[in-house]
Amino acid sequence: MFNKYLKLVIFFIIFSLAIQQFIDGSVGTTGNGIALIFLSLFFVLLFFRNEFLILAFFQLRKQNLAGANKWLDRIKNPKTALTTKQQGYHNYLKGLIISQENMNQAEKFFRSAISLGLNMDHDLAMAKLNLAGILFTKRRKIEAQKLLKEAQNLDKNGMLTDQIKMMKNQMKKTNIPNQHFGNNNMRRR
Repeated sequence: MFNKYLKLVIFFIIFSLAIQQFIDGSVGTTGNGIALIFLSLFFVLLFFRNEFLILAFFQLRKQNLAGANKWLDRIKNPKTALTTKQQGYHNYLKGLIISQENMNQAEKFFRSAISLGLNMDHDLAMAKLNLAGILFTKRRKIEAQKLLKEAQNLDKNGMLTDQIKMMKNQMKKTNIPNQHFGNNNMRRR
């Protein structure tokens, strides 16, 4: 795992080698310079899109949570290896994986993902929807409703409308009081 700034240093070294190949001007060096420019652009791509996050997303797409967690665990120190948005996605993916087992830890990961920010609105809406579900199970209904409304506003393409409607229906069903402490017509003695 490379540090994020080490990737930029490697980019500048390879790019300077490419420029040196162009300046040399020999017959085969122009092709070498072009190849080195493409290689240096690969490291710029890896600066903005972390390789382990990409592999974790592929595993998550296959519904392989253990494989996605394996790739995320290879990032030893997310603060030095990832940019701010990538740290948000790291926490978002960790929250999705851990929410299957431990709601308290998943809440922490989703909160940090929301605070760090995510690039796509539908990812942010999904994080807020999951956090609303966790808060609703903890009987913190007002916060859950607030997050659910924010998730609905962020879901511009309507990808999460079914999940949002289902969550709202669940919240409406729980409006009934859990316990009844007697009849109002009864007198105290």
